[in-house]
Amino acid sequence: MSQGGSPLRVGTRGSALAVWQAERIRARLAERGYATERVEIRTTGDLAPDAPLGRGGPRALFTKQLDDAILEGRIDLAVHSLKDLPTRLPDGIAIAAVGLREDPRDALVSRRGLRWGDLPPGSLIATSSVRRRAQLLRVRRDLRMVDIRGNVDTRLAKLEANPEWAAVVLAVAGLVRLGRADRIAERLSFDLMLPAPGQGALAVTVRDDDRQAAEAARLAVHDPDTELATAAERGLLRALEGGCQVPIGAYAEIVDPADRMLRLRARVVSPGGEASVDGERVAPADAPAAAEALGAALARELLSLGGSEILRSARDLGPPVAEP
Repeated sequence: MSQGGSPLRVGTRGSALAVWQAERIRARLAERGYATERVEIRTTGDLAPDAPLGRGGPRALFTKQLDDAILEGRIDLAVHSLKDLPTRLPDGIAIAAVGLREDPRDALVSRRGLRWGDLPPGSLIATSSVRRRAQLLRVRRDLRMVDIRGNVDTRLAKLEANPEWAAVVLAVAGLVRLGRADRIAERLSFDLMLPAPGQGALAVTVRDDDRQAAEAARLAVHDPDTELATAAERGLLRALEGGCQVPIGAYAEIVDPADRMLRLRARVVSPGGEASVDGERVAPADAPAAAEALGAALARELLSLGGSEILRSARDLGPPVAEP
């Protein structure tokens, strides 16, 4: 499990995007002299792509089998989109590295390249993300929404197959990584759509006592600035979420590298877009714990401004959905 030793077994889902992500991590490991092999693992989400989601949320769909493979010693590392990982990891699992953040924004993929401001009244938008749905309706209550599931290519194909749909909303990162950036009509601004916490970043998980695998991942992949930003976003989500995915958007960035100043923006929106609260905080954060504390402080502020009532009503509506 080190240079010259047995290859590191890198676990991944089998979707095109997941494989791309795993191969990117393998390339970084190879640059550091680590031999690797890819191990594809079918998850619940792969076996039943159209099944309704339960209370387990994205983890039950996309991460549980990878966690099990790590704990059982069948793989050494697992590669994830960071936004898919729960804020509280299962016992025995740890995030070893965070890095390679692509553009975190959401993308409007529309017919005839229509931009957000050009969408006709009553347009039908395909998304199964409660976060995306809520933020779009927050600005335009005339829009109609339709659920959509499947990987990036499946969703693009469904847009073409349903002429009554005006657009789908997908993460910019996935489209760019798959070479489909040409399909983006508009990268939606943060004023309109704050991303999911961790969106655009990759994470490598390991067994929490596997120092060799953790060291390899950290040396090859880790980006401290991305770690700080996403720690703030996930700290906010942990404080707000209470174990259930709800309409929360957040984005953090380092605004003063010399003083390690971190700015975090966040938004909580009711599922129908009727009510929302926004907040922003800037604070020094020279370590993940400080970034998480910034996230928790902003979460408390949002809750006091009405976020608690919004989240309570959102949770009462039923189980969450995943948002590739």
